[in-house]
Amino acid sequence: MAEKGFSGNDVHGVDLEARQNKLANDVTYADEQQPEDGVRPLHQKLKSRHMQMIAIGGSIGAGLFVGSGGALYRGGPAAVLIGFGIVGIMLLMTMQALGEMAVLYPVNGAFFTYICRFVSPSLGFAVGWNYAISWLTVLPFELIAASITIEFWRDDIHMAVWVTVFLVFLTAVNIFGVRGYGEVEFVLSVIKICACLGFIIFGIIVNTGGIPGDDRGYIGFRYWKDPGAFKNGFKGFCSVFVTAAFAFGGTELVGLAAAEAAEPQKALPKATKQVFWRIAFFYIVSLLIVGIILPSDNESLMGASGANTKASPFVLAIQEAGVKGLPSVFNAVITVSVISVANSCTYGSSRTIQALATKGMAPRFFAHVDKHGRPIYCVILQLAFGLLGYLGEAAEAGVIFNWLLALSGLCFFFVWLSINLAHIRFRAGWKAHGYTLDQLPFQAQFGVIGSWIGLSLCILALIATFYTSVWPLGGSPDAEVFFSNYLAAPLILACYLFWKVYAKDWKLYVSAADMDVTSGIRRGSIQATLEPEKKRNPVVRFLTAFF
Repeated sequence: MAEKGFSGNDVHGVDLEARQNKLANDVTYADEQQPEDGVRPLHQKLKSRHMQMIAIGGSIGAGLFVGSGGALYRGGPAAVLIGFGIVGIMLLMTMQALGEMAVLYPVNGAFFTYICRFVSPSLGFAVGWNYAISWLTVLPFELIAASITIEFWRDDIHMAVWVTVFLVFLTAVNIFGVRGYGEVEFVLSVIKICACLGFIIFGIIVNTGGIPGDDRGYIGFRYWKDPGAFKNGFKGFCSVFVTAAFAFGGTELVGLAAAEAAEPQKALPKATKQVFWRIAFFYIVSLLIVGIILPSDNESLMGASGANTKASPFVLAIQEAGVKGLPSVFNAVITVSVISVANSCTYGSSRTIQALATKGMAPRFFAHVDKHGRPIYCVILQLAFGLLGYLGEAAEAGVIFNWLLALSGLCFFFVWLSINLAHIRFRAGWKAHGYTLDQLPFQAQFGVIGSWIGLSLCILALIATFYTSVWPLGGSPDAEVFFSNYLAAPLILACYLFWKVYAKDWKLYVSAADMDVTSGIRRGSIQATLEPEKKRNPVVRFLTAFF
């Protein structure tokens, strides 16, 4: 027999209301917490439309439009679809877990804070700094990539000129604080989404032989037979995962943005559910189209990487169809996408470092928030890293940036793994303190099982990447290749051990009984669970769980 109040018709009745009153008495609301040492709170100016666009298109960038070409060349079209699909499922589970915690605790630092509270401060320190360093080093890389896209039209202008132009643009965006970030992401995400939809329609027309001048006629799945659906066997398949992680990376920024959202209890559930659409259409369908209209043995794909935008499989597919003018349009979309990711770099690193500083895990002055709600010193640090973009003119620029990007290669897998682990531990702590699931304003659709699935897939992806790092595709074991692919792992381990020793934090994990589950809740979040649920058709309820 179910315990009273846990299920049944009284879920929204007296018993729940009584338990809500008890929870409300235990809660320390975010607006009641005293700022640490006079640190101002971040401004809450992001609207629902900003949050949804950050979720749908915030990380669609060079990873999808360019990096996927290298994955197609190494693994083949079927390996790309399966690899991106696996990472997509992993991300879907992760975002559900993050959404549940972020709606209840829309706190500064989001997942970094959850890892510290529900898993271990040492792991939070390690993951937080790795995440911040990743965004710091990705910014100059994106500035160079954006400059290279301009060479599609003009190769007579110095790269340093365009690095300066884009860096000035990012500086101007950050003058307007979080609202500037939100508005820019909204506009750029709309452009990227329209481009993806347009390419899907274009690809269907190409595949069915509807392009005048394209003598291939009906293509179907011709290229899945020759050169083949899979290339380089199992090792080729395993090589797809890092590319997929880089392409999907940034989705978790929705969790960071929760602290600056006007109504997270309304905006975040909608944004979280948008992840399904993004994975299904803007990644999987786009890559399916690319894989059927562009042969994976196209030699131009060999150099496809985030910085070599000339090897974009999307642009190459358009050129293969013989359509003039359209490659130029899509190159402009890639330029917009790269700038969007560069904008996200500044947001992701600055908010994470500011959160680290408020917990004493970074130099104290980084905790400062000015009167306009900007973590100004963190923003200055990120923009200063952008100056490394001028290294693109150096003779050894490729080697330098390969090692810089090695710091972020596996970052997203570790972040997503930690989010799932934090959600599993949070549920244990929530239960240990006597609270029930019906008291949560938003529940992960797949529950703890989904987090275990996400955690397991992260571990499998890390193992697959380790395999291809030790035994690289087309080569023998090489220390330089291994560390260029797997450097983030020893970095996280070093940070974890450093904080253990520095803080004398000898506990392996935070016990459920010792967890803080009642502070940082935004006023109105727990009260939302008392609102009567509208009766809907079960089919509609199932669909809305995803859409």
